[in-house]
Amino acid sequence: MSLYLRARRVPLALAASVGAAALIWALWLTLSDDRDAGALIVVLTVVLMVAVLSTTLATPDEDLERSASLRWTRWRALHLLAALALVFVVLLATLPTGARFGPAALVLRDAAGLLGLTAMCATVVGAARAWFLPLGWTVVAALFPQSSTWKALATWQGQPHTSRPAAAIAAILAVTGLLTYAFLGAARREGP
Repeated sequence: MSLYLRARRVPLALAASVGAAALIWALWLTLSDDRDAGALIVVLTVVLMVAVLSTTLATPDEDLERSASLRWTRWRALHLLAALALVFVVLLATLPTGARFGPAALVLRDAAGLLGLTAMCATVVGAARAWFLPLGWTVVAALFPQSSTWKALATWQGQPHTSRPAAAIAAILAVTGLLTYAFLGAARREGP
């Protein structure tokens, strides 16, 4: 387990992800008069944590990993579920504090959907660039949320936590990303 975590640079990504969330929390606590962080701040914190954790979706030597006798499908699925749990627990730990990042439904929906999207991107373009699409899409969706049904589907990340269409899109992305990444793994890098 220790070798698996070090090979994927999990300790560094874990520290950077939690550190980024703690920095945003501290800034909100210090600079804002409102106890509840705005939905935009919550969504952008989630996507920042997911982007940092996306670097752990591949190992430096994919061929060595693919030749191992372990069942990587389970490990990859557990890896994504652990990343989801990390984002969820870290942001929900802020609820009893002076700067709350919630509601829980928003954090869970966006974390699951964005991790699924990131995992799908990792299987297509590799883990190094897996965060590009989720980050870009989320920034646009969070800054320009739409209210009509079809436009709300395209901007699911920026929708209120009660939005059923947004929850459906996030669930589809989460399940598809989990299955795709668990069975296929990250795309191999080209060249030496």
